[in-house]
Amino acid sequence: MKIDSHHHLWNYDPAQYGWISEQMSVLRRDFAPADLQTELTGAGIDAAVAVQAQQTVAETQWLIEQAEQNRSIVGVVGWVPLADDGVDSELDRLHQHEVLKGIRHVVQDEPQDDFILGDAFNRGVAKLQGFGLVYDILIYGKHLGPTIEFVDRHPSQPFVLDHIAKPTIRGEQFDKDWATQLRELGRRRNVVCKFSGVATEVRDEGAAIETIRPYWDAALEAFGPNRLMFGSDWPVCLLKISYRQWVDMVTELASGLTAAEQKQFWGLTAATTYGLSFPSRR
Repeated sequence: MKIDSHHHLWNYDPAQYGWISEQMSVLRRDFAPADLQTELTGAGIDAAVAVQAQQTVAETQWLIEQAEQNRSIVGVVGWVPLADDGVDSELDRLHQHEVLKGIRHVVQDEPQDDFILGDAFNRGVAKLQGFGLVYDILIYGKHLGPTIEFVDRHPSQPFVLDHIAKPTIRGEQFDKDWATQLRELGRRRNVVCKFSGVATEVRDEGAAIETIRPYWDAALEAFGPNRLMFGSDWPVCLLKISYRQWVDMVTELASGLTAAEQKQFWGLTAATTYGLSFPSRR
């Protein structure tokens, strides 16, 4: 089974999705489960994990509803106010939905580069393991230093690093600082990495496979084939590449893996990390 470990859904509202700028016109529309299913079917992907794109509990609840109504959406990574005193009640209510598998905060947009080390935020993250929830880390490469310290504060908490920590990708210059810190983070065995959202970090015109290949190699070196998982970051990936083009590109990049490693990368790592199940009722 092939699993897309990272995609988004939304009913577009410019007030609620302010991060979608005028330059991102391709994203300024609704993206519904039916649209997702078309992409999954066309690319030979069997199931997917929906990830928050708005920092509201209401969106998390909506994503849960979409997953419970659509068989191909087998997990949700939502949002809760981790730094708030009332986060326990939100977690207690939401985790009753089996399809909720993880929580994410948009750390990359916080004004302080060391936001991830905040005391109140860390108190919230420390509660997740008790609810059986993964924490998805969304950062830029510049945040890797504080993130390593953050992960070390929670040695038993399962973490998933989104989008290989968003390096700055240019064909003529490899992001060496990112690679060094990614290898260091990869030494933490409780961190798994998504090879997702990479094409949109390419600063060149287009997203050539030979530009992206060194970042695949670095992620594979840092985490190994058993702690990497496939993700699309659809529909955000449409800023650079179509869903099918991304799947085809990653298929070529991963072609050197063994058959067992291919199974891990394309599905088993996501299934085991998030505890995904595939109920026939949906």
